[in-house]
Amino acid sequence: MHDSRDTKGSLTDSIAMRRAVELAYQGQGLVEPNPMVGCTVVLGDKIIAEGFHTEFGGPHAEVQAVRSLQPEVVRDATVYVTLEPCTHYGKTPPCVDLLLRLRPKRVVIGMEDPFPAVSGTGVAKLRASGIAVELGIEREACERLLRPYLKRQQKALPWIIAKWAMTLDGRMATFSGDSKWITSDSTRQHAHRIRGRMDAICVGIETALRDDPLLTARPAGPRVATRIVVDSLARLPTSSQLAQTASKFPTLVCCGPTASPANIESLRACGCEVRIDDTSLADDRLVALFEELAKRGHTNVLVEGGPRLLGSLFDLACVDEAHVYIASKLVGGAPAYVPNLGRGLPWMRNAVLLRDLEYKSIDSDFVIQGICDYSGKHSSG
Repeated sequence: MHDSRDTKGSLTDSIAMRRAVELAYQGQGLVEPNPMVGCTVVLGDKIIAEGFHTEFGGPHAEVQAVRSLQPEVVRDATVYVTLEPCTHYGKTPPCVDLLLRLRPKRVVIGMEDPFPAVSGTGVAKLRASGIAVELGIEREACERLLRPYLKRQQKALPWIIAKWAMTLDGRMATFSGDSKWITSDSTRQHAHRIRGRMDAICVGIETALRDDPLLTARPAGPRVATRIVVDSLARLPTSSQLAQTASKFPTLVCCGPTASPANIESLRACGCEVRIDDTSLADDRLVALFEELAKRGHTNVLVEGGPRLLGSLFDLACVDEAHVYIASKLVGGAPAYVPNLGRGLPWMRNAVLLRDLEYKSIDSDFVIQGICDYSGKHSSG
């Protein structure tokens, strides 16, 4: 079993919880709309068992961690879990009941679960039974782990990732519109792995018309994403790859009030779901779309362009995370194909910042991922 220790050789609460967080990430793309959760069991100065939520509808992390242990061993141990144990019947029985039955000496919890059916009741039940409970160990790491889940619970919106590829001089295509291919095969494989854990992949109609994308993960990942085209006038051709494969992969076309009824019926005949929003403002339709996706249980949504759609989302402060693929290439020309063609911001002090940055180098390309910080967007100082 895992036996990470600090420099003095002792297994601390923080180390045991960080290991639980590390385990939880292994469920990414497999457990949503449930949260990713990890669990470790410590006896003396050693992690003797560990587990994580492996799939939606499957056993939760606590069950996975203790299943190989004798009850008398658990009674002398400390259980570390990244999220408050559930107290309700869903796909599986309440995890708190398992802990109440096994009665570990101590339960250490990373953070409370905001889900209304839990929300503090797990902690309360454990404490009421006389089990020692510690709350908030490595809370920041647990919150980072659970950002998409927390957003859907607290704001009824999915976690939105904006992704684009561009040259070193900031172009998503040449002046003629050619964009195949900006980055290397290996870099595109990295992007496909991200696609494979998404609930939905979204593009604007201009991107759909120009690139005729398939918007699937190749090879397939753990999830089959709903492919979404923001298409106010229902211009997506029935001959497009998206329409032609709509009976195989879920495809949603989002239209406005002036969309052609004939085009809508043709797309539906291909197997597309067509969502018609009578709201006249395009920004309001975007927000309504994401609210609908959250209601459907979508946790992670990838937006792959084009520049106007990405620009609108940044203007609305809707993007939570950015994945930027940068090729070591220069193409020049007028800046028609830049990533963000929204209204923009007047002053550099208002710029959206990327936090918690991750960098990767793939072949001659660079990948930058970060969390969007809008705190300066409305700053006047």
